Amino acid sequence: MDTNDITSWVDSNLPETILLLGGVLIVAIALSYATNRESLKYKFVTFLGLIFGAVMAYEAITLYGEWRLVTSVIVAVAAFALMIRPFRDVHFAAILSLLVMVIIYIALGELAGVMLFDNIDLTVLSEGWPRLIIAFIFGAIVYMFTNFAEEIVKLFGKFLNFWPVLLVLGLVCIVESVFMFMGYGSIADYIDTSQLALYLKL
Repeated sequence: MDTNDITSWVDSNLPETILLLGGVLIVAIALSYATNRESLKYKFVTFLGLIFGAVMAYEAITLYGEWRLVTSVIVAVAAFALMIRPFRDVHFAAILSLLVMVIIYIALGELAGVMLFDNIDLTVLSEGWPRLIIAFIFGAIVYMFTNFAEEIVKLFGKFLNFWPVLLVLGLVCIVESVFMFMGYGSIADYIDTSQLALYLKL
C-alpha cells in the first residue's frame, strides 16, 4: 500500500480514524496519570493530546453536517477533554484582563492633544491617574466576564479530566470507532431509547 492509498483510506474513514487515535491517546493519558502523574510519559502523551485535540476540534467544526451527530458530539467532547487538560490550572481571566489593561494604557497615551468635538481636550486621559484608572476599569470588566466563562469551562474540564471519567471517554471513542470500521453504525444504535426514557421518567 503506497502513500496515496493510505491517504485515500484515511480520508474515506476520517471520523473513525480520529476517534480511534483520540481514544487511544485519552486512555494513555488516563492510565499514565493514574500510575505516575509526574512521569515524562504522562507529560508527553498530554502534549500529544493537546495537539491532536486541536486537530479533532478542527475536523469536527469543518466537517460538521457530514458526520452523524453522535459522532460529531463524541469527537467534540474528546477534543475538549484533550485540549483543556494542560490548562486546567491556568488562570486565563487574569492573564487576559492584564493584557487588556496594558493595551488600553498604551492606547490612552495616543489621546494627548486630541480634541473631542473640537472643544473637549482628551489629554487629561492620556496621563497620570486618569489613564491608570481607566485602564484598570477596562481590565476589571474583562476579568468579570472572562472569569465567569472560565469557571464554567473549567468545571466541565475538571469533570472530563477526572481520570476514571477520562478513561471511560477514551474507551467510548475506541468502541465507537470499531463499530464504525466494522459497519455496525454507532454506539447510539445499540442504546434502548425506550428503556432509557422509562428510566428517566422514574
